[in-house]
Amino acid sequence: MARVFWFRRDLRLQDNIALNTAIHGAKQDGDAQVCGLYVVNTDDFHALSGIRQWSLYESLDSLGASMDRKLTIQHYGKTLGIGEAVAKVASAAGAKTVHATRAFDPAGIAEQNAVGLALKEIGVFLQLDDSYYAVAPGTVQKPDGTPYRVYTPFFNNWFKAGWSAPVALAEGFEWFEPIQCHGKPDPSKAAPFKVKAGEAFALRTWKRFQDRALFNYDELRNRADLSGTSHLSHALAFGEIHPRTILAELADSAGHNVYRKEIAWREFYADVLWHNQHTAHDYYEPRFKRMRYDTGSEAEAKLSSWQQGKTGFPMVDAGMRQLLTTGWMHNRVRMIVASFLVKDLHLEWQQGAAWFEANLSDFDPASNAHGWQWTAGCGTDASPYYRVFNPVMQGYKFDPDGNYVRNYIPELSHIEGKAVHEPWLLVDGLAKGYPAPIVDHSKEREESLRRLEEIKVHKA
Repeated sequence: MARVFWFRRDLRLQDNIALNTAIHGAKQDGDAQVCGLYVVNTDDFHALSGIRQWSLYESLDSLGASMDRKLTIQHYGKTLGIGEAVAKVASAAGAKTVHATRAFDPAGIAEQNAVGLALKEIGVFLQLDDSYYAVAPGTVQKPDGTPYRVYTPFFNNWFKAGWSAPVALAEGFEWFEPIQCHGKPDPSKAAPFKVKAGEAFALRTWKRFQDRALFNYDELRNRADLSGTSHLSHALAFGEIHPRTILAELADSAGHNVYRKEIAWREFYADVLWHNQHTAHDYYEPRFKRMRYDTGSEAEAKLSSWQQGKTGFPMVDAGMRQLLTTGWMHNRVRMIVASFLVKDLHLEWQQGAAWFEANLSDFDPASNAHGWQWTAGCGTDASPYYRVFNPVMQGYKFDPDGNYVRNYIPELSHIEGKAVHEPWLLVDGLAKGYPAPIVDHSKEREESLRRLEEIKVHKA
């Protein structure tokens, strides 16, 4: 009897425990046939940015190639729900079990619940195994059984919990397509460059990072002007590589240890979201709902300036333009632009998170929501709200020669060195059309702190 494996955020063959479970089941059933299935909501797909559309397209293309072009892709939307789409394939395959990797984020849980109910109606079981993480959310707990709210003790116990070794793809089975494949969804928007994605590319990226920058990761990761990060966030978000594969090759050195801790931050946020499902779009610390945020036409204009990288603050604008042109942004710069949106423009973090979701090729629901809430001061183990990033000083510190800014802002290419971070001080600094700052940072910092005082619980 055939089995169906439903790919979601695990678009790979190696180190895929849930897939191996499906294969072993198919072999035990006698025919050793597995249908590899991916379902896509075409309406949601076309709402994505061009880079995000092409990222998924290329990832699916790579997965299909590794499966001898036997990946069964089904489209669904307004007239056909995800549950019905998966059930249709299960029926065509004659399968009694559909396998998938267990999701822990709200959207993923909702999808798997819908599919599970639809399958149950036709007598098919949805079997969920493993997770997208080295340590599944909910595993690491305090001695009293409650979840951790602070990263450091979470990390210590996450590390103690450990993880299994990576597993190779099981052998002795064949892929089959029980129903006509709808094909990869056609991107409706252009990407400004040729997008590369997929499991093989992810493994090559990991190897290049090991050779290039892993040893000095602890020293270089915050420099926006250097290639000091792994560029694996896209692959992790799509599941083209599992964290186990990475962790298995990390040693005990400064660079390796800091990189391990960065992976643990991703897992910490997944754990927090698992225990607090509402925080995908709502405040972890509810008192920040009471803070005064700006609304109206002027606020909308400032939001647009921020989205397009035209705030007049070079480090902020370089980051926002990097996002629009590459679908990615350096992690340090993500914190800088987030602080600016919330504490200089006085806009709610959800507006920034939504823009990131629409444009980041490495969008991850837990990391996005809680990365934003960390900077906004309203998340778990968050940066204190009164820590307001100075966008100019951040530029001097993490782009000391101005190369990052000049790379993404051609209007400032005529300015040499670090002076690019304050072009308004130069006679010809704004001569090529770069805008003047839309706010006075020092005044907005004071305003943010005033608004914080208004919501303090113990205010006299």
